[in-house]
Amino acid sequence: MTTRAKLTLFAALATTLVMFSLLPVLEPDGWSMHAVLLVAAVGAIGAGLRRLPIPRILVLPLQLLAVVYLVMLGFVQSSMAGGLLPGPRALDALGSVLAQGGTDIQDYAIPAPATAGLRLIVVGSVALIAVLVDALAVTYRRAAAAGLPLLALYSVGTGLAGDTGTAWLWFLLAGGGYLALLHTEGQDRISRWGRVFHGTGRTASGATVTHGGRQAGVVALAVALLVPLVVGPVGLGLVGGYGNGGGGGGSGPGGGVKSLSPVVALTAGLNNRDNTVLFDYVTDGPDAAEMYLRVAALDEFDGVEWKFGDQDPVAVPPVFPPPDGLSSSVTPDTVHTSVKVTDSLASDWLPMPYPATSVKVAGRWRFDPVTRMVSGENGQKSNGLPYEVTSLNVQPTADQLRAAGQAPKDITDRYLRLPDNLPPEVKATAQQVTAGRNNAYDRALALQTWFTSGQFTYSTKVDAGTGPDAIRKFLDDRQGFCVHFAATMAAMARTLNIPARVAIGFTPGQEMGGRNRQVRSMDYHAWPELYFPGSGWTRFEPTPSRGSAPVYTRDKNAPEPATPTQEPTAAPTGTASAAPSADASCDAKLRRAGECGDDRQSAPAGTVQPGWWQDPAVLASLALGALLLALLATPMVWRARIRSRRLGTGRYRAGAERADLTDAQVLAAWQELIDSAWDLGIPPDDARTPRRTVQRLTETGDLGTAAAEAAGRVALATEQVMYARELGPLAPLGPDVRTAREGLKAGAGRVGRARAVLLPASMLRIWWRAADRVMAARQAVRERTGRAAQAVRALAARAVAPLRRRR
Repeated sequence: MTTRAKLTLFAALATTLVMFSLLPVLEPDGWSMHAVLLVAAVGAIGAGLRRLPIPRILVLPLQLLAVVYLVMLGFVQSSMAGGLLPGPRALDALGSVLAQGGTDIQDYAIPAPATAGLRLIVVGSVALIAVLVDALAVTYRRAAAAGLPLLALYSVGTGLAGDTGTAWLWFLLAGGGYLALLHTEGQDRISRWGRVFHGTGRTASGATVTHGGRQAGVVALAVALLVPLVVGPVGLGLVGGYGNGGGGGGSGPGGGVKSLSPVVALTAGLNNRDNTVLFDYVTDGPDAAEMYLRVAALDEFDGVEWKFGDQDPVAVPPVFPPPDGLSSSVTPDTVHTSVKVTDSLASDWLPMPYPATSVKVAGRWRFDPVTRMVSGENGQKSNGLPYEVTSLNVQPTADQLRAAGQAPKDITDRYLRLPDNLPPEVKATAQQVTAGRNNAYDRALALQTWFTSGQFTYSTKVDAGTGPDAIRKFLDDRQGFCVHFAATMAAMARTLNIPARVAIGFTPGQEMGGRNRQVRSMDYHAWPELYFPGSGWTRFEPTPSRGSAPVYTRDKNAPEPATPTQEPTAAPTGTASAAPSADASCDAKLRRAGECGDDRQSAPAGTVQPGWWQDPAVLASLALGALLLALLATPMVWRARIRSRRLGTGRYRAGAERADLTDAQVLAAWQELIDSAWDLGIPPDDARTPRRTVQRLTETGDLGTAAAEAAGRVALATEQVMYARELGPLAPLGPDVRTAREGLKAGAGRVGRARAVLLPASMLRIWWRAADRVMAARQAVRERTGRAAQAVRALAARAVAPLRRRR
């Protein structure tokens, strides 16, 4: 087996071994066989391409094209013409599967089910890493650099899987595969340069003998495996429990989810299959089963999402200021609540009944007078904390809400703002639903009733966005979960001149006996808060089968909401009911409560999204990007073609038989050596002889012995062509030029080597050649013009001559 074949084999083996770290991510793990086949195909395709007489830089893009085709063949073959030929339909299908995978990433916890979208993302990522490893280790002979994509794949796999108890095995496999790849490349270097058994322990080329490197690698791998067993796990402080820093979801202590965004934390909590216990509380409120505990209020709708508005938190006062808008006509009850947070809820905010009037809690906390949120300062989290909250149980009557007057200007200025990109159908739908209502309360009640009337389906298998596009999609598809219901009702309320915001928190949880209740991750919830003068911020509940509607919204005398003239988009098969369907992973109690959600719903039937290739802007961007890439690649491609033309295919064996070379071939090899040095920072000097030029290259480029001798042989052959009367047989000079070029590259540094590939200085020869041709053309035109003028003058002279003789 040749060295290149061995490198190809071990590059594929290293990628496969690292791929095993992804096994805990998806269940079942049948996708791994598909990934292994793609890795093998990548190696085979690369080996075949490298045997063809094509520039080396074309191997990588051709491998990528082949992988894309194989991925399409494996995932969307039914959409390909004849099952083999890709086309727009196949690209559309592939984009749909990929988009579904992006949605599944947000919806599922680890281990996630091996849906088509997730399999495409994982298998495609493994194939891409295989291409990069094969290109670096085999095509460009940089096995050490191949560790970077391998490390990326390993980091993703172990980072997503968390502590599964088998992390040591994945590390052993990944490290072993990488060491095997390095060992194979080291054997190749030894076979070409030989081994030094004395002296400095360095090979003739200056590379360290690989025996010691292998020993160091094995020792490092063993230490990395044994030290954690002795020291134990060490936390890096990067992740915590529920609600703790990070930008996404994942498992943490007790099954918690990490997020700085309350919407992301809510989404992760609803999809947490473990239904983790977050906190327990005891309350003396008369309506504990209807007491929501709020953590945050999103009061700014900026055209992208609902988010926090401007805040000016202060130190937590002993007694909070009175709630906004609450008048003496509404008499609330005072409620005392004791909360004990578990280690799984490391949140930046304290869950409290609204409106709280005081809180006793240890640590560094701040109070926002506008939203009445209590948030941590300087990294303060809620995990493990006990605290006491005093709050008001505000229960206005329907008549009081109907009689509420106009909200004050400071409220309307802040809580009626809507983005310019809000779809007009949001306001139109709100007006149709509330047609005939003559006060803000009846309009709000009509919206709540419309959402809970059975026309909408509760499903957590929907993107958790809260922006205008997400609201429009929610109104079209008629399915979503509490975030969509709350964000949409709040936006619709603002279009009706009702101040509104979105609250994030928890439903009352489960009764544990007496006044004790327990809140779990599936109790995460979102709801709209609407402002009514006299009652202040008032909760509404538009989400079907979640939480409970407030008492003041259960007005039997309220008229039914009007039905919008726009018919809703047909719901998917099996999702006609507004209540969520039962899931196999949901226990019996949650199933009876209707809180399991439909985790297997698909996109609405018959919905056809336009392909990205049908968007002129996208096509123009792609065309511009392709043009820029072509311009950037032109110097590199031109230089590779010139080198290939000057040196031939380059498949010379050491000790090849001598052959007669033409003068042009020898001079072309010399020109390639000069241009290679120029590309690497040594400009040409035509005043020197070939022998003096090589001496300069050796000194300036710090050439090793082998490279200097190779350059000397090229110079000697050039001098024979230029000065000798008779030439003897000469060995092919291609190997010598390549050896000298490698020596020059070794002394040029990374920046110099990159510049030589991307912006070769010898490209100036194109400019010189073009300038010479322009000058030659101008000279030719000048000469032809002169001859034409001379001919005209001669004709004129002959025509005038008879006249002169007559005189």
